[in-house]
Amino acid sequence: MNEYMKIADELAKQNVITNDGGPFGAVIVKNGKIVGKGNNHVVANNDPTAHGEVMAIRDACKNLNTFDLTGCELYTSCYPCPMCLSASIWANIKTIYYGNTKEDAADIGFRDDMIYSYLQKLANQEEDKTLQLIAIDREETIKTFEDFKNKTENKTMY
Repeated sequence: MNEYMKIADELAKQNVITNDGGPFGAVIVKNGKIVGKGNNHVVANNDPTAHGEVMAIRDACKNLNTFDLTGCELYTSCYPCPMCLSASIWANIKTIYYGNTKEDAADIGFRDDMIYSYLQKLANQEEDKTLQLIAIDREETIKTFEDFKNKTENKTMY
């Protein structure tokens, strides 16, 4: 078994015992060194965003003192949910190794497929009752975006 996937799996196994969250663990590696670890803490933290991958990204960013994980690889015990995929993209992680499939996650009761279905409908501009997205007050909120766009000093893009 891959040494990093083994650690991700051990983190997932901890959750089967502790009930901190689902059986998910993740490790972030840079230049052959582990820079971040995380396991699912949705239940323990009362935080629906505390997935293993997100926790590992938070840990790696803290340890490396950066929001940019360029050059890092993510090892995760399961195919990442849409949120974790998005977080990985935002972190500039370019390679993800995963163990279990999203179908395996569905088999044990996790509802990632509902989100994938919603995103597909959203991309196709189909009506869906999962979540309503309603635009309001853009004529006011756009002013802050314009201020940021025109800012010339102390502007950090990510």
